[in-house]
Amino acid sequence: MRDDRERLIDIQQAIVAINKYAGKGRTTFEREELVQTWVVHHLQIIGEATSKISEGFQDEHPQIPWSKIIGMRNILVHDYFGIDIDIVWQVIKKDLPELAETINQLLQ
Repeated sequence: MRDDRERLIDIQQAIVAINKYAGKGRTTFEREELVQTWVVHHLQIIGEATSKISEGFQDEHPQIPWSKIIGMRNILVHDYFGIDIDIVWQVIKKDLPELAETINQLLQ
């Protein structure tokens, strides 16, 4: 069974994967279905990994919006045709950098 540290590494790697293509800019993100699919898939990985992190660890680190991350994963998986790419882009630009920084600090 994977432990919390391994789940954090999963999150870290998914953020790196997202940034690989999101770094090409919003226009590319909006126009290229494969880039959107790539990003959404890795956001799902982040949410799934987050959902498997122990409650104790989550309680020790309330600065991370665990329930919001899991909630987004649920929307991406279960309401796939209702995904708002504007919201996804906002998450990429606003929320992921902060999450990446926090995860990197926790892994040090």
